Amino acid sequence: MKAGAGGDEGGALDWAGRVRYGLDAVREIVGKVWPYVLAGIAVGAGIHGWVPTNFMAAFMGKGVWWGVPVAVLIGIPMYSNAAGIIPIVEALLEKGAALGTVLAFMMAVIGLSFPETIILRKVLRPRLIATFVGVVGVGILIVGFLFNAMF
Repeated sequence: MKAGAGGDEGGALDWAGRVRYGLDAVREIVGKVWPYVLAGIAVGAGIHGWVPTNFMAAFMGKGVWWGVPVAVLIGIPMYSNAAGIIPIVEALLEKGAALGTVLAFMMAVIGLSFPETIILRKVLRPRLIATFVGVVGVGILIVGFLFNAMF
């Protein structure tokens, strides 16, 4: 590692400096991610414990053609990272939601979330953001419908 890459003013980092730098990076990442993981676990536990199976199957089951677009629309205002959404995905699948619908929901939460578009607004023009949302949204819908048809 070169000087400055790890925030060290000296030359290349020695072994202990690299370990410290790595631990600091892990601490920073875990510090940012843990609230989302806990929220995901809480929502997943709520779905698992209190939502009836028939309820989920009625709205997100394989035979519901409008389940994929609704899952995408529900996922857009949410914000999570991949680790935080996994417990929710697991609970939805256990309750009878179709794989394609759950994948579409997961991808919308991670890739099309409203907070992400606000962040993109700082570096991209609105027209480019609209193009991004449109292309990614159509791709998510295709994946959702395709997986529901195949599995």
